Amino acid sequence: MKLEELGFNHWFKDKIDPTKLIEYQIARIVTVNKDSYLIRNEKKDVFAEVSGKLKFNADSPLDYPTVGDWVYAKYFDQDSFAVISEIFPRKTILKRKKSGKKIEFQLIAANIGTAFIVQSLDHNYNLRRLERYLSMINESNIRPVVLLSKNDLLSTMDIEEKISEVHTIMSDIQVVAFSNITSSGISKIEELLIPGETFCLLGSSGVGKTSLLNSLLTEARFKTQAIREKDGKGRHTTSNRHLNILINGAMLIDTPGMRELGNIGLESGIDDTFDDILELSRQCRFNNCSHTQEDGCAILAALKEGAISQERYRNYLKINKESVYHEKSYYEKRRKDKRFGKMIKLAKKQMKKNI
Repeated sequence: MKLEELGFNHWFKDKIDPTKLIEYQIARIVTVNKDSYLIRNEKKDVFAEVSGKLKFNADSPLDYPTVGDWVYAKYFDQDSFAVISEIFPRKTILKRKKSGKKIEFQLIAANIGTAFIVQSLDHNYNLRRLERYLSMINESNIRPVVLLSKNDLLSTMDIEEKISEVHTIMSDIQVVAFSNITSSGISKIEELLIPGETFCLLGSSGVGKTSLLNSLLTEARFKTQAIREKDGKGRHTTSNRHLNILINGAMLIDTPGMRELGNIGLESGIDDTFDDILELSRQCRFNNCSHTQEDGCAILAALKEGAISQERYRNYLKINKESVYHEKSYYEKRRKDKRFGKMIKLAKKQMKKNI
């Protein structure tokens, strides 16, 4: 398989350092499982780990490889094992806040062209959650497409109503309703999958991502689980991230279900997702309007007139506040870590002098 078939296009070719090709080979990360990686070059897949130098120079999870990354790797033992020495510049990077209280980034995937947001037409359907996904994807300059699974549960009229509701969030976004049971809409999704390009599946557990992947692979390669009947919540099926090559040559990354979707520093992504609110904010009387209580606030006026919904307005404020808070906390922690590192280095130098 040629690297071009794995998505190594002209954008990446222009980033090649010819001097590195004397010692290293170019490969793509196809699977991430904690500290181990599966990488693919023109010949085969091999297990790999990152070099000691890469670990030493890494300041955060952003400095480690993720699925979809292109890397320089050195092969050993008759090309049966490899060590990753460096990551290629990323064209796009999809990331979120790590779940829990810790303010840190978690990488989802790299070098993606289109992200499929999967929501099922049952308990999982949630416009506010969809706005969170869109903010994250738009921030990364990745094209979003909404896939509504389990369309066999609703009538044609109800499905059209749901699609119209999605378009109230982003009028030009592509929406496809489908069913893994009846195969309705699967052919429309297949038409979106362009050979040589990389796509990913995002969504909560139980929405049908893995079943969809099996349908697109035309074989039940990955295990699926039923959702809990009492609350409609899914159980985790996918435990790691893996890049799959489809029959037509398109690449599709499946990701574990996300129950918590925290965001850090998504200013442009929020603006793109809530572009109607952004446009209104430019009409406010004050440049520093908080859009909560000021006289002359165009957003509050639109809210009163019903031009925007209370739910969308509250979600806009919530995501914005959360994003700014997490970004401030993140960079403050980074500054403290750097100061602590400098203090340790200074102490070590002083100890050497005293010996």
